[in-house]
Amino acid sequence: MTPRPHDALFKSAFATPAHAAALLRAVLPAALRDAVAWDRLTAEPASFVDVALADHHGDLLFSAPLQTHETARLFTLLEHQSTADPAMPLRGLRYQLRIWERDHKEQPAPWLPPIFVVVISHADGRWAAPRSLDDMLDPRVLALPGAAELVPRFSLIIEDLAQRSDDELQAQSLAAFPKLALWLLRDGSKPAQILRSFDAWISTMLEAQRAPTGRDDFHTLLNYMFHVIHCTQHDELHAKLDQLGRHTKEIEMTIADYLQEKGRTEGREKGRTEGREEGRIEGREEGREKGRIEGRIAALRHQLLLKFKLPALDPGDETRLLAATPEALDRYLERVLMAHSLAEVFED
Repeated sequence: MTPRPHDALFKSAFATPAHAAALLRAVLPAALRDAVAWDRLTAEPASFVDVALADHHGDLLFSAPLQTHETARLFTLLEHQSTADPAMPLRGLRYQLRIWERDHKEQPAPWLPPIFVVVISHADGRWAAPRSLDDMLDPRVLALPGAAELVPRFSLIIEDLAQRSDDELQAQSLAAFPKLALWLLRDGSKPAQILRSFDAWISTMLEAQRAPTGRDDFHTLLNYMFHVIHCTQHDELHAKLDQLGRHTKEIEMTIADYLQEKGRTEGREKGRTEGREEGRIEGREEGREKGRIEGRIAALRHQLLLKFKLPALDPGDETRLLAATPEALDRYLERVLMAHSLAEVFED
C-alpha cells in the first residue's frame, strides 16, 4: 500500500492545474483572485525543496500571469499539512527563497515574482500554530521603533479543513474528485468519521465515477480509504461501498482483498513459514522479510496490470520489479496512483 497516503491523495487531486486553480480561487483574497489569469495556470517543478525537508513536504508549485500584464507573473505554492507545524512560516520562507534563487538563476529579470504559500490543513482541531513570520519573531524586539521594517514579512494562507462542514466542502466550485479528496483528508486522521459521513457524499462519489478519469480517480479514493480505515472496520466500509454499484465493487475487491489480504497477510505468513523451516532465529527473520517483500511485489504487479490494463508485464519491467529494493518498492507503490505510464512508475 502507499507509504504516504495523504501525499498521494493530495497530489492526485490537485496536481492538475484546473483542479488547483479552482481550489486557489476559493481561498485567495478576492482582489488577488480576480487579477490572476487562471486559464494559464502552469504546473512548475517543485524539486527545489531541500533534501532535509524531503520527508516533510507535499507541495505543488504553480505559476500564472496577471490578467492585465502578460509579463507579470506570480507563484502559488500549494502545501498540505496533517499536523499544525509551529515552524510552518519558516518553512514557507525557505521554500520562497529556494524558488527565487532558482528563478533568478534561470530567468534573470528586474523583479522577483511574488510567491503565495497556501496551506491546506487537515490537522486535528483548529490551526493554532503561527500563521506569519512575525508570530515567530521575538515581539520584544519587533516592538522597538523601526525594527519591524528591517526583517522579512511573510504570512501563510491557511485553509483549515477541520473547520469546514460537509455542506461547505460540497458547496465549493470544485470537480467531484478534488471535493472528495478534501473530505477524506479532513477526516483521514479519524477514520471512523469517514464512515459516519459517508452517506452524505454518495451523490458526489457517483458524480466522480462518471468523469472521464472516473475509474482511476475512484481507485485512488478507495485506496486511501482502505489505507486509513482500520481493518476491523473494513466490513462496515464494504457495506457502505455496496451502495455505489458493481463497478465500485470490482475496484473495492481488488484493493481490499488483494492488496491487504494477499499482499500483507500472505507476505507475513510466508515469512513465518520460511523462518520456521530455517529452524534458526536468523532464518526466521530473513524469511519474514523475504515474504513481506514478495507480498509487496505481488501487490504492486497487480496494481500495474489493473492500472494500465495489461495482461502481463514485459520481461524488462518484470525483471526490474523483482530486483527492486524495499525503498524502490515504496517509491513505485506511491507513484502508481498518479503515473500515466509504466515509465513514470519506474523512473529514478
